[in-house]
Amino acid sequence: MSKKVAVILSGCGVYDGAEIYESVITLLRLDQRGAQVQCFAPDIAQLHVINHLTGEEMPEARNVLVESARIARGEVKDIREANAEDFDALIIPGGFGSAKNLSNFAIEGTGCTVQPDVLTLTEAFAEAGKPVGLICISPALAAKIYGPGVTCTIGNDTDTATALNKMGATHKECAVSDIVEDKARKLVSTPAYMLAQSISEAASGINKLVDRVLELTHENDA
Repeated sequence: MSKKVAVILSGCGVYDGAEIYESVITLLRLDQRGAQVQCFAPDIAQLHVINHLTGEEMPEARNVLVESARIARGEVKDIREANAEDFDALIIPGGFGSAKNLSNFAIEGTGCTVQPDVLTLTEAFAEAGKPVGLICISPALAAKIYGPGVTCTIGNDTDTATALNKMGATHKECAVSDIVEDKARKLVSTPAYMLAQSISEAASGINKLVDRVLELTHENDA
């Protein structure tokens, strides 16, 4: 029986939304493993819009849900429509959108908060004990979702790891091709483009994360 997996996107583009390669690799691997997928995103304004050619901020406004539809080929729903009871697992790809739109970690650091609709859904998965996969910078949300003591990784960036530890998480260094699992919480994380130098490197860890998340959904199967 195929598993249902929710994927939260944060826009479209590494500097102001969801990391496109990470998102596509995640969706591809889920499809290859026979999972049913529904993408969600918050219906909110992006923090800002970045010119991905120059890296400079642009004088325009974009919507996170509308931009996420670019990656999902239009098949994305407002996160307020999501119900954890309808899914077996949740995965959140990285990109600065995770730290700018799904939360304000990029601005507030250790004093950050998670966007309310995102927090409601992720906490519901956590409370239900359902597997969750956090990719790249998305593990910065872990302590806010699970509380102190949650184990996760963003790779080996010292400043970011220190911030996660200050927020109450237990950061564990990890290679780009590997994953870190908090067995008690069924939380799986991988560094992806926090470390990856190529799309193949990013895929090596993301594929392993998706496979493990799906394995965990089968633990309670009869």
